[in-house]
Amino acid sequence: MGDFVETNNQKTATRELAAPIADVSTFETLIQSVLDDNPFGCTDYTEDGVDVDGIARNRETYTVKVNYENTEGKKIGALSLRAPTVAAFAAGAADVMANTDLGTAMGGSPVRDASHEAFSCRLKCHDPSGELYFVTFTRNRVTITSYGDNAIRTAVETWADTVPALA
Repeated sequence: MGDFVETNNQKTATRELAAPIADVSTFETLIQSVLDDNPFGCTDYTEDGVDVDGIARNRETYTVKVNYENTEGKKIGALSLRAPTVAAFAAGAADVMANTDLGTAMGGSPVRDASHEAFSCRLKCHDPSGELYFVTFTRNRVTITSYGDNAIRTAVETWADTVPALA
């Protein structure tokens, strides 16, 4: 039988945020600024004959949390709605909050539980060295995965140090 032989040394690094990102608008502004400004110096590349942006959204999810409360303000039910984009998150939240039939069925009034809502966006990045890696933003942390060169972590960390929301 053959042995497994290590072929690369991929790393993961995580920064826990001192405070959660306030809301989905702040989160989306942060993600869009990374895409627009390319602070990691990512470069476009070609994969299977197709031109690929050096930094792009790879996977994202946004979760709306709604509690249903009775007339005394007691939580009697809850709903979570997972959406694939910020636009779907906003539309879904608005629809749930306006759905009186659902409120009647639940036996209470809908109240957004914004402090428990979740946001996640993973960016696929192409380093000038040719290495592909991912930077995942959530409400509470930033994680760099699948990188080998410590210069990648240093570049992301140096940029994150300049962003107050990522303290």
